Amino acid sequence: MPHDPRADDLSVPAIDRLPPFDYQPRTRVVFGNGTVDRLGELALEHGARRVFLVTDEGLARAGHERHGVEALRRAGLEVVVYDDVHPDPTTADVDRALAVAREANVDLIVGLGGGSSMDCAKGVNFLLSNGGRMHDYRGVGKATRPMLPMIAVPTTAGTGSEAQSFAVIADAETHMKMACGDKKAACKVALLDPELTLSMPPAVTAATGIDALSHAVESFVTTARNAVSQLFSRQAWRLLSSAFLRVLDDPLDREARGAMLLGAHLAGAAIENSMLGATHSLANPLSARYGVTHGVAIGVMLPHVVRYNQEAAAALYAKLAADAGLCPEEDPAAAELLAEHLEMLAARAGMPASLAECGVERSACGAMAEQAAAQWTARFNPRPVDAESLRELYECAVLDSRRES
Repeated sequence: MPHDPRADDLSVPAIDRLPPFDYQPRTRVVFGNGTVDRLGELALEHGARRVFLVTDEGLARAGHERHGVEALRRAGLEVVVYDDVHPDPTTADVDRALAVAREANVDLIVGLGGGSSMDCAKGVNFLLSNGGRMHDYRGVGKATRPMLPMIAVPTTAGTGSEAQSFAVIADAETHMKMACGDKKAACKVALLDPELTLSMPPAVTAATGIDALSHAVESFVTTARNAVSQLFSRQAWRLLSSAFLRVLDDPLDREARGAMLLGAHLAGAAIENSMLGATHSLANPLSARYGVTHGVAIGVMLPHVVRYNQEAAAALYAKLAADAGLCPEEDPAAAELLAEHLEMLAARAGMPASLAECGVERSACGAMAEQAAAQWTARFNPRPVDAESLRELYECAVLDSRRES
């Protein structure tokens, strides 16, 4: 839906200031401690008999796989488990899981884990229901047949994949990510149990939390934003920005964990309606070429993108800065204060301050910028970007701005 500038003033509830919108929610949200025990009940509501549960080895060791399987079996369901998903799943991951699902003749899919497990599960759903290979579904709306019902159970507070109809799968050879979207791929249920996030290692809490924060910040200012997406983005930011430092300081803080999980989900719902911006375009080549963890790449690049976008989105960034208690909304330095705040959050999370710390050399910036410019999210950035401007952003990030200041 085209952006209506009247949507930017979210503080004015008058009916005549509300722009038109077309919002079609597709996912039921079940939130609360212990709600994973309802997994079998929810699967039965969708006619399940044989369930395909997609997860990873780490979650098996943490006991979450067993917990999910027991909840399904208590409901009388047969369960087939695939727990060999790798971080940033590739087409090869999807193909291996698909072979197991086909052999098992399943009728419902559960994605249990972080974004990797949920994306892999969605990828299996595309191919199991529609055939072909993942490359056939790059883009939007290319599935022609109905898909199996899917329930997503996130165990990290990061990607918000459970709220999105996109599977993000990397090409096994190039490691560049493909966004494969179709409304039929949306999850029937997002089961948000904060207790499942208590087992996250500190590094995962940090990386996924920064990713979720970036989703709120980027989706709030994209050119595809609308009245509904901005409501999700802003509430996500409020929850995440107030809870992130709390979970870093006290990983067992259930209230803060719940705020992070719900905030990540709302940010994911915002993305479904608004897409993302240049930060994510810049992050993908860093992961593909240098193996930089996605959240780490985001943490380094996001403040630079906020500064770059000031001339197009300063008023919107000011709302986020005010929501975080950084300054009054009318402060002309609000966008810069927001960028500095994001740098502080990344530093508190123990993340590198520059790309140089990630092993990235300035000589690689040009080639990465060409790749970043071809990423789908670049087109939604509030200030236009091209290979040259993205190269400059990379070069700025190679330097350690925090250390120099």
